[in-house]
Amino acid sequence: MKATLLRSEDYTRSPWKNGGGIFTDIADAYRADAPQKNWDSLLWRFASTPIVAPGPFSHMPGIDRLQMVVGGRGLVLKAPGQEFDEREPFTTVRFTGELEIVTELHAGPVEVVNLMARRGAVEIELEALREAGDRSLPAGTHLVYAPHGDCRIRLDGEDLAIPGNGTLRIELAETSKLALVSGPVVLGSIRIVG
Repeated sequence: MKATLLRSEDYTRSPWKNGGGIFTDIADAYRADAPQKNWDSLLWRFASTPIVAPGPFSHMPGIDRLQMVVGGRGLVLKAPGQEFDEREPFTTVRFTGELEIVTELHAGPVEVVNLMARRGAVEIELEALREAGDRSLPAGTHLVYAPHGDCRIRLDGEDLAIPGNGTLRIELAETSKLALVSGPVVLGSIRIVG
């Protein structure tokens, strides 16, 4: 097991693919053989961003997306023939990057986290942990993000602190046990499959 604390002052910023806003890039991975880090070489990305006005989402062919509101409330994603309801914070929605989505805000701006991955190469999960209790973490990369102040977790019996807006990146070669001590936290899980 390897655990690395990522602090908010070390995060980078990048524009949305459509230029409509700015991501705060928390953690990512690109193909090792890629000549440059860009959308074509992206394997996965975990980022936060404010959504302050209604508008279209970026077109991201070949990318699967998970999203969750962590600040504010009232976000609905509208797509042809369907909608994704994120009016309640910490609700995860899953959609493809090809889907034509327009945001609708019901109660002002929101802050969201996104976990994006190259379809067929990476499998991803995103969930909020708000209740104390143990859970099993499989081998892979796990990101524990503290969106609302300092948090604590216990990983295989070791207590670890995560400062507000910080992220603990955990690399596991085998199954481990995670317990939330104080939270809430957002847990992103990434497994390379291709």
